[in-house]
Amino acid sequence: MSKKRKKNNYEIEPDEIFLDSSNIPDFNVDQFEGRIEKPISQNTILFLAGFFVLVSLIFAVKVGSLQINQGEEFAASSENNRLHHTPIFSERGVIYDRNNVELAWNSPNKEGVFSKREYKKAKGLSHLVGYVDYPAKDKYGFYWNEEYKGKEGIEKNYDQLLQGENGIKIVETDALMKIQSESIIKPPQGGTEVVTSIDWRVQSKLFELMESLAKDIGFQGGSAVLMDVSNGELLSSVSFPEYDSAVLSSGKDAGAISGYLKDSRKPFLNRPISGLYTPGSTVKPFVAFGALEEGVISPDKKILSTGSISIDNPYFPELKSVFKDWKAHGWVDMKRALAVSSNVYFYEIGGGFEDQRGIGITNIEKYTRLFGLGEETGIDLIGEIPGVIPNPEWKAENFIDGDWRIGDTYHTAIGQYGFQVTPMQMVRAIGAIANGGRLVTPHLVTNGFVDDSEMIDINDPQHLKIIQEGMRDAVLEGTASGLNIYQVSVAAKTGTAEVGVSKKLVNSWIVGFFPRENPHYAFTIVMEKGPSDNTIGGLYVMRQLLEWMAVETPEYLK
Repeated sequence: MSKKRKKNNYEIEPDEIFLDSSNIPDFNVDQFEGRIEKPISQNTILFLAGFFVLVSLIFAVKVGSLQINQGEEFAASSENNRLHHTPIFSERGVIYDRNNVELAWNSPNKEGVFSKREYKKAKGLSHLVGYVDYPAKDKYGFYWNEEYKGKEGIEKNYDQLLQGENGIKIVETDALMKIQSESIIKPPQGGTEVVTSIDWRVQSKLFELMESLAKDIGFQGGSAVLMDVSNGELLSSVSFPEYDSAVLSSGKDAGAISGYLKDSRKPFLNRPISGLYTPGSTVKPFVAFGALEEGVISPDKKILSTGSISIDNPYFPELKSVFKDWKAHGWVDMKRALAVSSNVYFYEIGGGFEDQRGIGITNIEKYTRLFGLGEETGIDLIGEIPGVIPNPEWKAENFIDGDWRIGDTYHTAIGQYGFQVTPMQMVRAIGAIANGGRLVTPHLVTNGFVDDSEMIDINDPQHLKIIQEGMRDAVLEGTASGLNIYQVSVAAKTGTAEVGVSKKLVNSWIVGFFPRENPHYAFTIVMEKGPSDNTIGGLYVMRQLLEWMAVETPEYLK
């Protein structure tokens, strides 16, 4: 018994007591309280020491490489970090009219700032001169666009010539970005000046006359062109309404720009080259010329106009298709038909009627295109469009009932149906009648222009003289008698073209040339979409202009 008690009486180690405890002192075991610390092993110390030695070696090698192998490269980079290249903006070329009056120029150029473009404050110049976009910079003050950009008109078409070349300036700054020094390493080169053939006085006056008539009568817009028939120089090219070049260049007047965009009259449309109009009776001189060239009628043969002609109706045989004249003119020869603008006469020589042969739609297209209608003129402005001369192929492409009929030829012969031309095409064509058959290229800029005019292939030059005399008779005793003024002799042809499905609107045309004896200028004016019952239009504008020119610019009427 005693032996057994002795055998079980052994000493208890403190660790054995703690082994069975349940954290009586309430240690925070998450903070390592109550844990028995152990020394860091020798292997761990050796590993850390090796790691730090390796890092030090890598660092030393890299520093040596940067200093020895790439030292010069980084030194240059560091130098450039305090040297900034700044553009020195060139002066854009000045645009002049024919009398060296500035139409577009530059405001004073402040150091480091581009010049603002200034435009002459006169009506009627915007579509010709155009406008620009300025250089632009980001929110940090750095220019992401260092060039002016011509957007319309001469500013756009001659952008490369006007632009010039920017210079470069180096600016040295310290760590606080304070300028320490500046030096110019490339001076700017200004743009080339551009001299136009436009007389701003004629241009502005013509615009004002058109604007006034549009407001009084209710025309939606208008276009006018005056061209030198000897070389194609444009004395004037007006598009009404217009925009303000300065407003579009600055881009700051959002209200005005929004107004342009919402204006149903399309102030951005450059009407002389991009406006398509039904020409009406202004095509009759070219149809008459074609009839003489094709030999279908002599200039002295007379045709009776009782106010209309009638032909069989292909849809209703019991009925007749009636093609009306604007009035009964009686017996008329070619010159008289041009003077009074007889539709019946041109129905018959265009499409034929009874015993009178017509030249047909193929020749109507041939001779109108011979004078440049329906084709681009080559003017030195961007945005020109060709137009339309109706023919059987055109009808087949645009109508469900694509069969070409004699009535279509009749309507085309008097400038209706789908006929569409620009005022620039028309003034060029009239110029060819005035100058004896030379088709010149209209242009605005005179410096550097190369004449590429061409002679029209004409069988008998006398045929053009007949057309000239008929247009003169229109002024003396016909539809253009409003231009019979004592200051200058004028030859002209009127045209009234119905537009719209309801035909309640018309385009009012006047075309012609002066002086009659020795033609110098051809002109075209069209007042757009006015009331059909109105009798005042393009002729009224032209008369007012000629009377004004006789006083203010008489040199052009001599």
